[in-house]
Amino acid sequence: MTRILYLFLAVLGLSGCGNSSSPADSAPPPSQSVISEQESSQSQDNSSSQEEPMLKITVGDQELLAPFADNSSAEAFRDLLAQGPVTISMDDYGGFEKVGSLGTTLTRNDTRITTQPGDVILYQGNQITIYYGTNTWNFTRLAKINDSTDLQAKLGTGTVQVTFSLA
Repeated sequence: MTRILYLFLAVLGLSGCGNSSSPADSAPPPSQSVISEQESSQSQDNSSSQEEPMLKITVGDQELLAPFADNSSAEAFRDLLAQGPVTISMDDYGGFEKVGSLGTTLTRNDTRITTQPGDVILYQGNQITIYYGTNTWNFTRLAKINDSTDLQAKLGTGTVQVTFSLA
């Protein structure tokens, strides 16, 4: 019995002789922490300054901005506009939208949605619509106008020339 007690005390005594570091020793010096926080802050600032391009829609003297949707159709439209502005003759349809032929076909990502004023929609892959009212159908959203206040008035009546470009 005495042997077990001596063995236990020996093991306990040796465990205190190890080369372990205290938690305070493992923390980086304060100067390194400050530098790391500054670098992290700067990298966040740089990423926010590299924002995605916006869609700019020009109708007469009105300029409307719209962030692009997150789908391959919007990406294809953005790529098309990177080659230069596209002007489309657009007409009122159904009392809730302006519609015009894009002159090319883009990939469709149709889903059943109810449009809202300000939605920029790809219809049948080759037509662009700007909604100032609502409609439910299978569409692909390309973008959403930031400020759709008085959108029907901003778009005008009858046939209008609408220029799409990157902002």
